[in-house]
Amino acid sequence: MKRIIALVIAAVMAVSVFAGCGGGKNLGDVLTSINSTYNLSLKTLESKDDLKKYYSINPDSVKQFAAEIDSNNNAPVEIVLVEAVDDSAATEIEKVLAGRYNSIISQYASYTPDKLEMVKDCKVSKDGNYVSLIVAENGPEILKTFQDSIK
Repeated sequence: MKRIIALVIAAVMAVSVFAGCGGGKNLGDVLTSINSTYNLSLKTLESKDDLKKYYSINPDSVKQFAAEIDSNNNAPVEIVLVEAVDDSAATEIEKVLAGRYNSIISQYASYTPDKLEMVKDCKVSKDGNYVSLIVAENGPEILKTFQDSIK
C-alpha cells in the first residue's frame, strides 16, 4: 500500500514538473529559426543592458528578448523581439522601437533611397506583451514567422 501511495505521489510530481513547461516561447529559439530560414548574419545583442544601450529600453520592463543588428550607418538591419513584463511595459517598448523605426526610415531616405520601399514594408508590431521591430529584407515574412511562433 505504501509503495502504491509513493508511486502515485511520484507520478503527480512528475506531471506537475512537465505542466510548468511549454508556457512561453523562447525568443532566442524563435530568432535562431528566423536566422536559419532567412540566412541572416547579424550581431547578437547579448544582454538587457545592450537593449538599454542601443534602444534606451528599461531592462526591468523586459521579461525576455532576442535581438540582432547590423548597425551599418547607412542601411541598418535590425530584428528585435521582446516579451515585456506586462502590457504597460509593452506599450512603452513599442513607443521606443517606433522612434527607432522612424529614425531608420530617415537614414534610408538619406543614404540608400533605393531600399526605402523595403523599410516601409517593415514595421514595429505589438501583440499582447510581445513587441517586435523588424527591418530586413523579407521583413513582412519574418514578422509573420514571429507572430505565428508566439501564438
